[in-house]
Amino acid sequence: MYIPHPCEQLNNHFSEKPYQGVPPENASFLFIGLDANYAENISSQSVFPKVLEYHHDGIGFWQKNKVHHPFLLPEYKGDGSYYHRSFAKIGFLPFHAPLVSFVELLHIPTVGRSKLEPSDLSTQHLQLINAAILEGQAKYIFIPAAVAKLMQNSGIFPWLYRKPIAIPDRLGILFQNQNKTVYSHLHFSVYGKFQERKVMEAALINSLLPK
Repeated sequence: MYIPHPCEQLNNHFSEKPYQGVPPENASFLFIGLDANYAENISSQSVFPKVLEYHHDGIGFWQKNKVHHPFLLPEYKGDGSYYHRSFAKIGFLPFHAPLVSFVELLHIPTVGRSKLEPSDLSTQHLQLINAAILEGQAKYIFIPAAVAKLMQNSGIFPWLYRKPIAIPDRLGILFQNQNKTVYSHLHFSVYGKFQERKVMEAALINSLLPK
């Protein structure tokens, strides 16, 4: 169950580019999420032109504004900023912009809280994600547990391990071959008792970055 975002311009961008950053098949670092969630009044906020700029050219936006996402700009008000502040702590820099892609299992933007089921998802979109992971350039793919579960239940990703291979003080592994590794990690929005683990995982992801 989800609520589609009412903004026509935002939906038009997703129909053309159902991802954020570089195309998923071209990324070195690919982050898989559930849905792209925005403040309901995003189109009336002063940050909205920046949001459209970001969706049009994620690389250019990052390199120009020195932050990877418009939710980190002070004029944005709404959900999602904590997620991106947590992501920013990994240590990606503007020169990494051509390496990074975010893609969600749901192919359209949403508002409010979503509780997704496989029936909510587009098979065509999931197949594009599957091809981007297995056949694309990504060496490092990152999937939180809830996202991995929905992917497994969709039937499109039979190669995903049912449970991640647990390695002490390392990221869990959901799939690996000689060219790429799919990691299990905490969602960037978790907090509280998970904070220590989240900080450790951010450092582990940072260790993979080209310097």
